[in-house]
Amino acid sequence: MGRIDRDSVLRGFDGQSRVIHPRAAKREAPHEGAFGGGHLSCQCQDSPIVVRVDAQVQHNHLCGCSRCWKPDGALFSQIAVVPREAVAVVENGDKLGVVDPSSVIRRYACRDCGVHMVGRIETPSHSFYGLDFVHTELSKDAGWAAPTFAAYVSSVLETGFPADQMPFLRAQLRSLGLEPYDCLSPDLMDVISHHAYFRSRSLGRREMAEVAS
Repeated sequence: MGRIDRDSVLRGFDGQSRVIHPRAAKREAPHEGAFGGGHLSCQCQDSPIVVRVDAQVQHNHLCGCSRCWKPDGALFSQIAVVPREAVAVVENGDKLGVVDPSSVIRRYACRDCGVHMVGRIETPSHSFYGLDFVHTELSKDAGWAAPTFAAYVSSVLETGFPADQMPFLRAQLRSLGLEPYDCLSPDLMDVISHHAYFRSRSLGRREMAEVAS
């Protein structure tokens, strides 16, 4: 995870989007035609880990939670999802390690530079099972879908960001075209709730079948 120095962040948070995230103000032009993906590399100068992603990402967004990797000095991470079958480690995979094996999202990071390369869910009942989490900022390829919202915004308070600056922070995110939420975006929350509903119905039917038998 990137280092966050509270005093430096507060001195720098004068409307500069680089403090929110280095790429927050770099709105990439929409990619014309189909985009087939690219490569992500960790920050090691020698023998970097390289991950190939063979698809366009979805739901790219900024995240204020304390678990996602952030560039040094940034308040937010930038993260997106892609089908897990589209992700492959192609170079120096032996340097990868799981940050927290007890976490639902197993974040695989470089043991040398600390950059998170892939987040994977191994629980089949999870709403996002089958999707991997990646940081497109680690790619030099042009054409990735740009972030469209900011999630878990209030979580930046856990890093020492002052509560009285939150209205200004939310205003800055909106000025960048990134609607701030204190959870995920409404469409993703709908997916979670929809999944929970059908899972509960499935479990209910299974329990009834077991009773009947």
